[in-house]
Amino acid sequence: MPIPQARTLAEARLYLALTVDEDGREEPPVEGPRAWTVRSGDVEVLVPYASEAEARDEGERFGVGLSELLDPGQWRLAAAGYARRALADDLEYAEEPGDECLFLRVVSGWETAADALKETLKFIPPAEDEVPAEAFWTEEGRAARAAEPESFLRERLVEDIAFYQRHLDDFRRLNG
Repeated sequence: MPIPQARTLAEARLYLALTVDEDGREEPPVEGPRAWTVRSGDVEVLVPYASEAEARDEGERFGVGLSELLDPGQWRLAAAGYARRALADDLEYAEEPGDECLFLRVVSGWETAADALKETLKFIPPAEDEVPAEAFWTEEGRAARAAEPESFLRERLVEDIAFYQRHLDDFRRLNG
């Protein structure tokens, strides 16, 4: 069976976090001739240098194009997880203003939550208004869609991305 391929190191790390049990620890990426190999436990993911470079050039944290590792439901769930952590960190920062590491965690959390939702949005074909049912190939993704089908509408995704951006903007305005 071929080793799965991620578009970026960030996508590989998220994939491993979602698929490997908690006992698996991510190891530092190993350089190869054309790609890094990222491992956690018995799971490996390849990250081509070219796709990482393209993503950085384009400002795409998780990669250019559609993910072949994570389906739109998994991206939506990951975004919610990043947002929950950003909110918790934001509240902690309010109690301990001035902590630079915590400040950066809040900023990164809101940015990453929005970026994960943008990955979900990529699965909507240009002439459509929602993520098609066939785009969900994992049990988690299908369950997320079944639980909240309206979460996969273009309009809702755009609103939620703007919501995360407002939280980030407010945080920076109040603490920046």
